[in-house]
Amino acid sequence: MSDRTEEAPSRGRRLLGSIVVDGRPLRIAGFRRLWVSSMVTAIGSQLTAVAVPKQVFDITGSSAYVGLTGAFGLVPLLVFGLWGGAIADTVDRRKLLIVSNTGIALTAAVLWAQAFLELNSVWLVLGLLAVNQAFFAVNMPTRNAVVARLVPEHLLPSAAALTGTMNTFGAVFGPLAAGALMPVVGLSTLYLVDTVALVVVLWAVWRLPPLPPLSGQVRRAGLRDIVDGFRYMAAQKVLLASFVVDIVAMVAGMPRALFPEMAERTFGDPPGGGLALGWLYAAIPVGAMLITLTSGWVSRVRRHGVAVVVAICVWGAAVAGFGLARSLWLAVVFLAIAGAADMVSAIYRMAILQSAATDEMRGRTQGAFTVVVAGGPRIADLTHGWVAAGTGTAVAATGGGLLVIVLVIVATLLLPAFWYYRAAADERAKS
Repeated sequence: MSDRTEEAPSRGRRLLGSIVVDGRPLRIAGFRRLWVSSMVTAIGSQLTAVAVPKQVFDITGSSAYVGLTGAFGLVPLLVFGLWGGAIADTVDRRKLLIVSNTGIALTAAVLWAQAFLELNSVWLVLGLLAVNQAFFAVNMPTRNAVVARLVPEHLLPSAAALTGTMNTFGAVFGPLAAGALMPVVGLSTLYLVDTVALVVVLWAVWRLPPLPPLSGQVRRAGLRDIVDGFRYMAAQKVLLASFVVDIVAMVAGMPRALFPEMAERTFGDPPGGGLALGWLYAAIPVGAMLITLTSGWVSRVRRHGVAVVVAICVWGAAVAGFGLARSLWLAVVFLAIAGAADMVSAIYRMAILQSAATDEMRGRTQGAFTVVVAGGPRIADLTHGWVAAGTGTAVAATGGGLLVIVLVIVATLLLPAFWYYRAAADERAKS
């Protein structure tokens, strides 16, 4: 009787462990500090992400000026994402995190000051946004490159899932918090909350161990380092394929530029916006968050290449279904499925980048990853908007989703090493 009683809880714990997020990486003090600091940043940065376009619109009354926030944010991400990744491979990554986090905090503080003093200069706001995003573009690949130095290889998928949990939590609840706080405390206070959060992040990063290059050579990064990074990624077929399939998924398949028109003309929102628009924007992050909260199984999958290809095909099929949907809730379900598939793809692509790249190139691969993640959806906004203007939103979304499936299959056939890629067996996992 006692044996059966003991066996049942054991089976229950195993079942629960295969469902809920795998928290083993959080037992590692360095990763735990990095993760907590990233969680604080994710929420705080969303406050600023809402406050900047709102302040620009308040100053100008023009959506055209609000559109400029995309350009002022994208260009620094493209330039400094690549350069920041090269720097992360040539210096102590802990020190670089401290410098870049300090830069982000200072720009957030100046954003608060100009809003509090009501300077009402749109070019000052846009300029500060560009500086903020430049520091962020250096910080992000550095932060991602640090993970493989802190976490053993067999736990990298679990670490990626935990990072995804933090990012999606910020994407869902950060804007909600901003919307709730703004009428109560005012727009400028959002910048102040972000600044305080970033000071907490600095303390957590300060407590990380030193992370110099494994070669022991600390030096300046230049254009040659960036070029060497591209050559390395081009020669590594698995890494190259991971970028190609992600670009395909985002550029051909990200339908967010269609949300405003579909919310009003397909799902019946009033001209000023309504429930449908909010649900369309929230659906993809909600689906992603559901995956991260039930990701206990991710470390058991060894065929990472297969997992990415299948997940992106599901993403494409779900986006195609969204384009055909005429019911709001069916559209939301399709988008949530797409978000879940995208998160599965992201978890294994991040694990591949962490394990397949050498440490001396890891910063540059993460820099390229940052550029793809930031740039792909913005290019998709442009292409989907143009196609929808000529053919309609249903054709743009459905055609884009189906194109994702076709192009991913073609890419896999041209780069078969990606399909056969397996996670390296870690003997420590067996012990």
